[in-house]
Amino acid sequence: MKKSLMALGSLLMLGGVASAQEVAFEEYDLDNGLHVILHQDKTAPVIITSVMYHVGAKDENPERTGFAHFFEHLLFEGTENIERGEWFKIVTANGGNNNANTTDDRTYYYEVFPSNNLELGLWMESERLMHPVINQIGVDTQNEVVKEEKRLRVDNQPYGNLIAEVKKNMFVNHPYRWTTIGSMEHLDAATLEEFQAFNKKFYIPNNAVLVVAGDLDIDQTKKWIKQYFGPIPKGTPVTRDTYTEAPITETIHATYEDPNIQLPMMVASYRTPSMTTRDARVLDMISTILSDGKSSRMYKRIVDEEKMALQMGAFNYSQEDYGMYIVYGIPMQGHTTKELLAEADKEIEKLQKELISKKEYEKLQNIYESQYVNSNSSVEGIASSLATYYMLYGDTDLINEEIDIYRSITREEIREVAKKYLNPNQRLVLDYVPAKDKAQN
Repeated sequence: MKKSLMALGSLLMLGGVASAQEVAFEEYDLDNGLHVILHQDKTAPVIITSVMYHVGAKDENPERTGFAHFFEHLLFEGTENIERGEWFKIVTANGGNNNANTTDDRTYYYEVFPSNNLELGLWMESERLMHPVINQIGVDTQNEVVKEEKRLRVDNQPYGNLIAEVKKNMFVNHPYRWTTIGSMEHLDAATLEEFQAFNKKFYIPNNAVLVVAGDLDIDQTKKWIKQYFGPIPKGTPVTRDTYTEAPITETIHATYEDPNIQLPMMVASYRTPSMTTRDARVLDMISTILSDGKSSRMYKRIVDEEKMALQMGAFNYSQEDYGMYIVYGIPMQGHTTKELLAEADKEIEKLQKELISKKEYEKLQNIYESQYVNSNSSVEGIASSLATYYMLYGDTDLINEEIDIYRSITREEIREVAKKYLNPNQRLVLDYVPAKDKAQN
C-alpha cells in the first residue's frame, strides 16, 4: 500500500519548503517484453537491482489464496545455478543485502550492492526469473516459514486481523476480499504442480519491470541486461478479469472478536477509488489533516484535549483497483467506541462543511513537499518509486510529476472529496472487540 497503517504521522517540518532535484531516468523494453528503467546516481558507490512483478494477492484463485506472498519466499530457495540455501550467502559475501515484499497488487524483489557488483545483481535476478527451482523441498520449507510469519504478525498480534476483517466485509466480488498472507489451509492443500503453474503464468519478463539505480555506467549496464535477461523467453500475456463492486449505500455492520486484545477498537471504513485517481491523492491529504501527528485534528481534540481516546487515526489504504479509507480509535476507560465514532464523524463533518484555513493548507503543502523529498532521498526509494509508478500507475514520469498533483489540490477539493466518500451510509462499521474471555471486567 502506498501509505501504511501508522506511517502518516512521522514527518517533521524544519522551516521552509524543501526542494529536490528532478529524478532522471531512461526506460525501454527488451524484445521479450521486460520493461527496463535505469537511473544513474554517482553520489555513492551503491547499486540497486530490483524486479517488480505484476502479481499480488488479487491474482490468486479464491481456493488458493496466499500464493503471491508464498512466492516472495519461495523464489529465494535457489535456481539451477544457485544452490539451495546459497542466495543470501552470496549476497552477504559480496557486501550486499536484499529483501522482497508483496501486496495485493505486486511483488517486489531487490538487492543493494557495492556498485562493483552490479553484474552479480543482474545475474541473480535473471536467474530468479529464468531458472527458478520449484520443488517439494522448497515448498515444504517455505510453508513452515509462512505459517510462522502468520502466527507472529497476525494470529498472535494485537489487532492483527484488523485489515483482514475490514477487507472481508468491504468487498464482495473483488479479490481484495482476502489478505495478502492468505489461507494456510489453501497452501497446505496446494500441489507442487499448482505452484509451478503459478510461476509459469506470472513470473515472466512481459509481466515485470527491472529497475537498476545508482552508481552505474549506462552503456555497460544495457549490455549486461541484454546478456542476462535478453535470452529469457516471453511468456503468455497475463489476462485479468475486471471485478466491480456495487456502491455501499447503507452502513454495513460487522463484529470481530480478537483473543489478543483487552481494549476494543472503533473501526469505520469507506470504499475509495483507485490509487491512480486524483481523488485518492485528496484522500491522502484528508488523512494527514485528521491524524498526522499530535497537532492533527483528531489527535489534538479527541486524544489530547478531550482525553477520550488512547489513540485515534485515519489513513488512506491506496490500491490499484479500489482503496479503503479507514478511521480507527481505542477508547480511554469510561468511554466507548460509539463515542469515538461520533467524535470522528464530527471532525469529518467539519471538513465537509468548512474550508480548512490557509495556514493549515500551507502546513499541508509543506508536509507533502517534505514527503516528496524524503521518498527521493535514497537510491532504494527511487528504485521502488520508479517501479511502482510504471507498473501500478502506468506513468513513470510521476516520480517527478506527482508532487505537482498534490500542489494543485485546492481547499475546495478537500471539502468536496470528503463530502463524496466519507458519509455514514457509505461505510463499514466494525466492532473490533476482545474475545469474551479477554474482555475487561
